[in-house]
Amino acid sequence: MTAELDSALRIDRDFWREPYPFYDKLRSIDPVYKGTVLKQPGWYVTGHNEAATILKDARFKNRITIPETSTKYEALKNVQQNMLLFKNDSDHKRMRTLVGKELTPKAADVLRPFIKEAADELLDQLQGRGTADIVSEFAFPLASLVIARILGVPKEERHQFRQWTADLIETIDFTRSRKVLVKGSETAAQLTAYVRCLISKRKADPQEDLVTTFISAGKLTEEEVLATCVLLVIAGHETTVNLISNGLFSLMKHPAQLGALKENPELITSAVEEFLRYESPTQLTARTASEDCRINGHIIRRGEQVYILLGAANRDPNVFDHPHVLDIERNPNPHLAFGSGAHVCPGSSLARLEAQIAIQALLERAPGLRLAGSAVQYPRLMGFRALASLPVILT
Repeated sequence: MTAELDSALRIDRDFWREPYPFYDKLRSIDPVYKGTVLKQPGWYVTGHNEAATILKDARFKNRITIPETSTKYEALKNVQQNMLLFKNDSDHKRMRTLVGKELTPKAADVLRPFIKEAADELLDQLQGRGTADIVSEFAFPLASLVIARILGVPKEERHQFRQWTADLIETIDFTRSRKVLVKGSETAAQLTAYVRCLISKRKADPQEDLVTTFISAGKLTEEEVLATCVLLVIAGHETTVNLISNGLFSLMKHPAQLGALKENPELITSAVEEFLRYESPTQLTARTASEDCRINGHIIRRGEQVYILLGAANRDPNVFDHPHVLDIERNPNPHLAFGSGAHVCPGSSLARLEAQIAIQALLERAPGLRLAGSAVQYPRLMGFRALASLPVILT
């Protein structure tokens, strides 16, 4: 029966543009479904309550996406093994305590003037242009400037971040191929060499940046410092760029919501929360059961893979009224866009702040903002909701 259902649940080319009908179909069968619907065998979780339960349950562990016994893709595997993202238990707590302390809402708010100034400078460059690509000319450079600032990376060196991020994001997605992993391992080697050099410079000449903070704290090995910086480069770009781009695209597709935000700018905080729910930047996160666990009447056996579809959980009609409707005043809004439990995204406060400032600044400078065309392209990524580009008319 499962094989028949898997066959009926095959994704089609519309999935990349609009995955939510597929999620709804899967959830209607079972919010905790065992099969191979996305080519990977395991449990697919589409229910909000079930997803929240698993995310908070320490028996479900994170794991690196490359088998630890593999001798291939060494540079990629080595950096993943030391990333906070893939740590568990005491190692995770030790690293999380240090990293989380540097990325609190209060710490993020200190960057508010810098983020606003950076957004304004980017919009100055677009002044009089008429058209622009929000992704490449606004969202990505803004995220780069912020990450460069907190890590202490010189501005002139941040141009490398975009390709590095794109290459490495593909390596943790279901759609990855051998070619992607080879390229990703090469990229990991380049990025780690760059960060290693930056660490050496900060050892010799400490600055007021996170690299210096991580080194001087003495709680991380050098390999963990390196992996943490690599993770911040990747996550700091992918989540923030997707959030800003998806949020603006959603607004332009819903003129009434766009008008409401222009009329009442104070709605920006709840609007960003709704963008996170409605078009979650990260669509999927994975866990491995460390022992037999009962979830929603199912026994998930030790060693089985669990795929939590955040984009589906955030549109669960059992939790959200009219889940497929964009409502920038939605309250309550218990979305899981940043995860939940011990592994909740430590950079969530910074991503939220960047999106709030960026979207508000753009709407103030271009009150007639509208799409330059109806067609947009989504890269074939299952784990991330990303726009390849977002052409707009600035008026």
